[in-house]
Amino acid sequence: MSTTYTIDTATSRATPTPAPMKRLTIPAIRARKGREPLVMLTAYTVRMAQLLDPHCDLLLVGDSLGQVIYGLPSTIPVTLEMMAAHGAAVVRGSYHAVVVIDMPFGSYETSPEVAFESAAYLLKETGAAAVKLEGGAAMAPTVRFLVERGIPVMGHIGLTPQAVNILGGYGARGRTQAEATKILDDARAIDQAGAFGIVIEGVVEPIAVEATRTIDCPTIGIGASAQCDGQVLVIDDMLGMFDRTPRFVKRFDDLAGRISAAVQTYADEVRSRAFPGPEQTYAPKD
Repeated sequence: MSTTYTIDTATSRATPTPAPMKRLTIPAIRARKGREPLVMLTAYTVRMAQLLDPHCDLLLVGDSLGQVIYGLPSTIPVTLEMMAAHGAAVVRGSYHAVVVIDMPFGSYETSPEVAFESAAYLLKETGAAAVKLEGGAAMAPTVRFLVERGIPVMGHIGLTPQAVNILGGYGARGRTQAEATKILDDARAIDQAGAFGIVIEGVVEPIAVEATRTIDCPTIGIGASAQCDGQVLVIDDMLGMFDRTPRFVKRFDDLAGRISAAVQTYADEVRSRAFPGPEQTYAPKD
């Protein structure tokens, strides 16, 4: 069991009781290449990690928390401290899935040495198994540097949200021959540098399929192809928590609508004094 401190399960609403199973390992994830697809979702809290853990092979503490949790305009303002706090929560709430934590913008690009310091901090503070960083061939030396020093790395190519200012938006990548060639070159470079997996985001499908076919590590698609070795989505998107969702997201529920309806019922009962009722109040002892 990975945890940074013990929670009193008698008093806490979040009661991460250890399950009788071993957590998946990085080698086990890498060995899934070309086999049963890997299931990956984002998680940012203990309770969500508990709910997702039995169904997922990997939980990603994504820097998407900047937008999803904090209402920031992009992932750019996210800090190491924010990632560490949420990463530790997800590790405490999970016992099965490999927990991967995003390295935020500005924490790894300067040099491999700076990247190592940031990654070591995140793994020490959270107990996560691996880090994820964005970028292609330019980041391959950093990936290699981390892996050679015992830090598992997941890559991220194609549409890289931390580079939104250079990319000019969140449109799909790989529509031109030059862009397609670069994405494939990036995939090979990060794979050869030792990444145990690569997220391929927002690329035209044939490029994702070709990258999956030509590299040794598993690919995790998001807006890519069902032929990738796995899939990842932002949990709040797939649960329908926001009015707008990207094209590549399938809403598996309308949780926002159900929450709104439940809160409306609560408000009505409070205003009519129907709540709390006898079942929710305490009578004096005889």
